Amino acid sequence: MRRHSFSGPDDLRAMQSMATRLWEPSSRFHPGQLAWNRHHHEVPSDRAHQGEAVSLWSDDSRVVGFGWAEAPDWLELQVDPGYPEVADEVIEWFEEWSDAETQSALVMEGDVAEPALAAAGFAPEVDQPFFCHHLLDLTLLNISPSRSGYTFRHVELSEAAARSACHRAAWSQFGPSPVSAGAYAALMAAWPYRADLDWVAVDGDGAMVASCLVWFDPGTGVGLVEPVGCVPDHRGRGLAAAVTVAALTHLRELGAGWAQVTSRGDEAYPAPQRLFRSLGFRPTARTVTWTRSLT
Repeated sequence: MRRHSFSGPDDLRAMQSMATRLWEPSSRFHPGQLAWNRHHHEVPSDRAHQGEAVSLWSDDSRVVGFGWAEAPDWLELQVDPGYPEVADEVIEWFEEWSDAETQSALVMEGDVAEPALAAAGFAPEVDQPFFCHHLLDLTLLNISPSRSGYTFRHVELSEAAARSACHRAAWSQFGPSPVSAGAYAALMAAWPYRADLDWVAVDGDGAMVASCLVWFDPGTGVGLVEPVGCVPDHRGRGLAAAVTVAALTHLRELGAGWAQVTSRGDEAYPAPQRLFRSLGFRPTARTVTWTRSLT
């Protein structure tokens, strides 16, 4: 078993290959989620984003675990269930790298890493906000995306600036978004991005006003919806749902059997889960935040 620090696109692909190999409805990551997490902000491909660190653990032939410290107080990780001891190494690495007095780690409920987190002094916060995986059998998708006054289409690779502007406007209530034109262009170049699965709603003036990006993993036949948004001036017209249906309809045409989306699952932020459940998505598994204080 060996550990190495993230060094670029090849390591991201290795992490994505692990996510494909381990995927099931309760798995933490889909390969598309890893691509989005890496590329939704601008960062040189050969080093980590400032304030962030990623390490990978491998046996002789493949990655069997990784830790993604998105900040000194926040760890994401995935460990192959066949190598539970790697979870201890990930947590030890995070402790050595982080200088935060309070540290949190996000895993799926029942994850192989939970015993290691408990042994390291972390405790689950089951009443805190959480995310919930939802799955949709695409054979059951039978909703029309039509909305009067709007058209739906996929984007072109030359539209990174307009597409990123649509995303930033849709998510503006959460503060300034790091999804710049440069970041989106890098995302478009990353596997498994496909422009024909990146859909927008366009108003009568030709402006992009809602969007849905779907990531298709041909290794599992599952497409991940991440993210969906609608600009404030066009909300309340069903555009987020309609553009998602348009993207998922094309996903089904490509031969995918299932779609997954991971939205907030707690009642403090219920709108996204209501949207996706109205389209037929059903909850499968939830995340749990584990926290410890080192003071």
